[in-house]
Amino acid sequence: MERNIMWAPWNEPGLEHLHLFRKEEEIVADSVIIGIADHTLFRLWYEIVCAADWRVKELSLILLSGDGKSIKLRTDRHGHWFRVAGDPISSLDGCIDVDISTTPFTNTLPIRRLALSPGQSVELLVAYFMIPDMELKPVRQRYTCLESNAHGGLYKYESLESGFSAELQVDSDGLVTDYSGLFKRVWPPPGTEMS
Repeated sequence: MERNIMWAPWNEPGLEHLHLFRKEEEIVADSVIIGIADHTLFRLWYEIVCAADWRVKELSLILLSGDGKSIKLRTDRHGHWFRVAGDPISSLDGCIDVDISTTPFTNTLPIRRLALSPGQSVELLVAYFMIPDMELKPVRQRYTCLESNAHGGLYKYESLESGFSAELQVDSDGLVTDYSGLFKRVWPPPGTEMS
């Protein structure tokens, strides 16, 4: 697997370029986002390293604007998170997946990891990163598979704390092509297999 994907927000300026690839037994997502969040311009780089089963192993975020805050965390892939120095982050106990507020890519992690069939639904506790504040907290979410076929699928995403919900159209790799009202894929055009 090697994919290059670009997304843009539906209603404001911004762009993300994701490079997703396999490196030995790991899946690596390396991305840069420029955008606006809470009326603040930001530039963000992130890297997520997953095991072959799409469970997060390591996460790095660097805010390339403002004060240049950065976060680097690792997990045991079973819901325990640690700072690089080894200090546990007990507030994230039980979180397997991550959700970065300014990208649709992090929706791919539970979609691929869970491989739900149509009609199946799962509630999750995820490590949520609010950008540009770099605020980190656990949040409850639900994913429901509405449709699935060889070309992709349709999922309902729900934030159980805020009440927000949206439909996510994904391609055959579980990458979002349309996140209703928030993000749209601008490269490659949906339905093509270009990288």
